[in-house]
Amino acid sequence: MLFIMAAGGTGGHVMPALAVARELRRQGHDAVFVGTRQGLEARLAPAEGFRVEFLRIGGWQRVGLARRVRTAVELPWSVLRAALLLGRLRAAAVFSMGGYAAAPVCLAAWLRRVPVVLLEPNVVPGLVNRWTGRFAARILVNFEATASAFGSRPTEVTGMPVREGFFQVPPKPRGEWFDVLVTGGSQGSRTLNQAARESWPLFRQANARVRMVLQTGPAAYPELAREFEQSGMPGRVVPFLDDMPAAFAEADLVVCRAGAGALAELAAAGKPAILVPFPYAADQHQLRNAETLARAGAARLVEDREMNGRRLFEEVTALAARPQELEAMARAVRRFARPDAARRAAAALLEVARSRRAVDREQRESKQ
Repeated sequence: MLFIMAAGGTGGHVMPALAVARELRRQGHDAVFVGTRQGLEARLAPAEGFRVEFLRIGGWQRVGLARRVRTAVELPWSVLRAALLLGRLRAAAVFSMGGYAAAPVCLAAWLRRVPVVLLEPNVVPGLVNRWTGRFAARILVNFEATASAFGSRPTEVTGMPVREGFFQVPPKPRGEWFDVLVTGGSQGSRTLNQAARESWPLFRQANARVRMVLQTGPAAYPELAREFEQSGMPGRVVPFLDDMPAAFAEADLVVCRAGAGALAELAAAGKPAILVPFPYAADQHQLRNAETLARAGAARLVEDREMNGRRLFEEVTALAARPQELEAMARAVRRFARPDAARRAAAALLEVARSRRAVDREQRESKQ
């Protein structure tokens, strides 16, 4: 059977869908991604051997009026193209991670009666998943607290699919250096980049035995790489980390945003973290995600407006001096890990696809 992966835009949408697609392929099925040329799916899915079909669609939330007008014009044509694609490929079911790139695919699936399995990765569901939840054949969630947002619709807590490599990250013994990974995701984070830059002289002045790996994103890399070299700070600055599980394995502490994908990777690897939620995320979902882990003692929460070089220096040095607290955070965050999330999501897709085929077969037989 062939399945459509409606997961585009950011790594937080694309990476979990890739994990599910790999599981489907392992079981002898095929998967086709549908997204936009600007999203990470355009690069990541083909790199894994999956075909990508493109739609022209933009965002709706947190965009200007002109972008909303263009999206409104693009939507009917994107739905039509998605509907034709579902028919041509004879899609068995659609897997949606939400986001604007998934909206036309889910609407087309509803019109063509193709079952949809949605996965809501955040504590607070996004706009597309809130709408899709009204007709989805299955609703999968990452956090137990999310279930109430879908009312009486049944949900299943599967967790967030992540690459197997994160579950294979071994515990890191304490060494001479305290290694910190700072990452704002594939495009980087202005706040985290600036905080890292401001912290370098503070670590040097304190003679702290701290090494830092900073993933800047491609735009900020040239300038920050030059400043890092001049700072004398141990570690390295990179535009992008191709092997994030390996970077996690080298780190004693991770400083990152609080997207659902990042939190699932932290849980799988059992890494303590300082979470700095992106302040403009829809419905403040990153803040809600971070609060969930912080309440469980699985991470430290620092809001974006409070994060600067001094705060980063103070948080890192305080945790470096408290190895028992780091160990407790690592144990707590592992309780959020769901090693079988990809398998359970793939199973849900196969179940709804077979159920739909059985119904269609009964209807054909009843007409004979």
